[in-house]
Amino acid sequence: MPKTVLITGASSGLGAEMARQFAALGYDLALCARRTERLQELRDEILNQSAGRRIEIRALDVTDDAAVFRVFADFAADFGTLDRIVINAGLGKGAPLGTGRYDANRETAMTNFVAALAQTEAAMEIFRAQNSGHLVMISSMSAMRGMPKTLTTYAATKAGVAHLAEGLRMELADSPIKVSTIYPGYIASEMNERIKKKPAFMVSTRDGVSAIVAAIEKEKPAARVPGWPWAPLGAVMRNAPLGIVRRLV
Repeated sequence: MPKTVLITGASSGLGAEMARQFAALGYDLALCARRTERLQELRDEILNQSAGRRIEIRALDVTDDAAVFRVFADFAADFGTLDRIVINAGLGKGAPLGTGRYDANRETAMTNFVAALAQTEAAMEIFRAQNSGHLVMISSMSAMRGMPKTLTTYAATKAGVAHLAEGLRMELADSPIKVSTIYPGYIASEMNERIKKKPAFMVSTRDGVSAIVAAIEKEKPAARVPGWPWAPLGAVMRNAPLGIVRRLV
């Protein structure tokens, strides 16, 4: 029987590419996002490439708490068992603190942390009832340290979700439920396509997601991806004096 993976924020970027790659590995898919027309296009595309896969789609605004619990429960009812849930939906807005854009920073905080908390609660209700499952939290390399300017709030939210996952991993160490935190580096996606100057070490969506999926498949507790240069660079970012980190970012 094929395993099933639920992916939030699956209509574009990393979420859509994860759906493609998990389908190629033989998974059935539970895909949700706000833009159902994009989900329908993605479903058609995947079925053309991976005939025989089962793909269920649902509209979901992750900032609607009630909808999160309802959609996750409906997917669980659809498939009977959800083997893996990837909390991927996120937002990249942000502005330097105190510059009049609290609205943008609040939206990022609500989407990336509060909504991720709701998704984690909904996922864990399912996994505790099953006594099995694999929770995957998509964080960011920016979670390694506090970040300046437009990244300050974003980095704080990604550090927050990483701590949610780590707390669960500590609690569930001796249980059948696994928890992974993925820290992507610079991966091309719709979230960063408007950046004029591309950062060093940026990789394509396909290559970046291939590294993410490989780490997820191994059920790594935590992974900085792609491994080069982010595994060693992450150690520097986490432990170096703040003055050195400033020059890196």
